[in-house]
Amino acid sequence: MQDKSKRIIIKISGEFLAGQKGFGFDKEIIDHLTDEILEIKDVGYSIGIVIGGGNFARGRELSSINRAAADNIGMLATIQNAIMVSEVLKAKNTPIDIYSSFPIDKIARYFTYQAANTSLDKGNICFLCGGTGNPFFTTDTTAILRAIELNCGLVLKGTNVDGIYTADPRKDANARFIKQITYTEALTQKLNIMDMTAFSLARDYKIPIKVFNINIKGNIIKALSSDNIGTYVFE
Repeated sequence: MQDKSKRIIIKISGEFLAGQKGFGFDKEIIDHLTDEILEIKDVGYSIGIVIGGGNFARGRELSSINRAAADNIGMLATIQNAIMVSEVLKAKNTPIDIYSSFPIDKIARYFTYQAANTSLDKGNICFLCGGTGNPFFTTDTTAILRAIELNCGLVLKGTNVDGIYTADPRKDANARFIKQITYTEALTQKLNIMDMTAFSLARDYKIPIKVFNINIKGNIIKALSSDNIGTYVFE
């Protein structure tokens, strides 16, 4: 198996893929995103990708129906996003595999950690879609869970701000940027880094998290290579 430090999970929101349109896909954004993913691959990283479904299915829009049904819609949206981004990578001559957390064999392979490990060892970029396969869990939880199963050394979480702040910097001018923080400090300060199930898993299994602004071009590889980009969350 590959060195743990060279295996990463990139967590991307579905909303990011839609850009200013707010729905569906922004082809220019996906083109830049895939170029940045390839840049990481070219320097030796093994990459798993977890994408949310918010560009197609938003919780507030599905609040009138059964929660389990709404989450199923969201999980299907993550599969659409995996197909779209993977097709752009394939067009750039990159080997990919799509793994789904539930059987959908005409579109994706059923996820097992053994199969995904083999794909990563081969150098294939792996899309890990369908959430956890169960309702009531977020794609943040999926990202941490897959990082544990696949022995990854880091989860990169792309957001709309530069990292973690003491408050929402878009609402509070006095919000202070935090360069690095421990799990315990984040819990004590009640910082909303990701949902508690995901964060608890990361803490319990010692999965480091780097939170960074994915909207800035070139930031993915900078988040990996520079201490000055994003916020590092560790044990």
